[in-house]
Amino acid sequence: MALLISLGVWQVHRLAWKRDLIERVEQRVHATPVAPPGREQWPLVNRENSEYLRVAIQGRFLHDRETLVQAVTERGGGFWVLTPLETDGFTVLINRGFVPPPLRDPASRPEGQIEGVTTVTGLLRLSEPGGGYLRTNQPAEDRWFSRDVAAIAAARGLTDVAPYFIDAEASAPAIDGAPVGGLTVIAFSNNHLQYALTWFALAGMVAAGAALVLRHEWRSRRLQTQ
Repeated sequence: MALLISLGVWQVHRLAWKRDLIERVEQRVHATPVAPPGREQWPLVNRENSEYLRVAIQGRFLHDRETLVQAVTERGGGFWVLTPLETDGFTVLINRGFVPPPLRDPASRPEGQIEGVTTVTGLLRLSEPGGGYLRTNQPAEDRWFSRDVAAIAAARGLTDVAPYFIDAEASAPAIDGAPVGGLTVIAFSNNHLQYALTWFALAGMVAAGAALVLRHEWRSRRLQTQ
């Protein structure tokens, strides 16, 4: 019973942590954009203090090193377009947004291949190493199911790459044929209250069962002494 109660208390603490995280993320995504973490800050980038930070960065797209990552969005199935952005200090992968299968070839969307120095505003995201659900990235075949920054950088011969990528916001005005940005889904599972109630309920059941056993034992011993 003590173990079950301690698990319930732990889930209550997790619930408070998750609510605080959700509140902080909500504040980040609507905040004024800031510069993304520079090289000296990369070791400090983590889910708790950096993910979904709204950032703005300036540089030039390296369109010849574009990578398509399979995606399923509110617009259906297709691909995320990840393009390296070369800045004065380092290179960062930009998830420019979604394109449907007919637009997977860059030649089919020339208007969206922005040239020259440009500014990208979006949300900082952490790398997704390994692959997608039950699907492993296959760099040798150029088949990608997750936005694995290190693997994509290696496959494209990129160096000095930030350990995160940026989900670009929707462009305004929209550019015909360009990847559609602004489709980041911000969702956190928050079942900690349910888990806490389950552990507390199990602790109550153990207590009730123990009480029944003790009552039965007490009655049995009382009858034996009569």
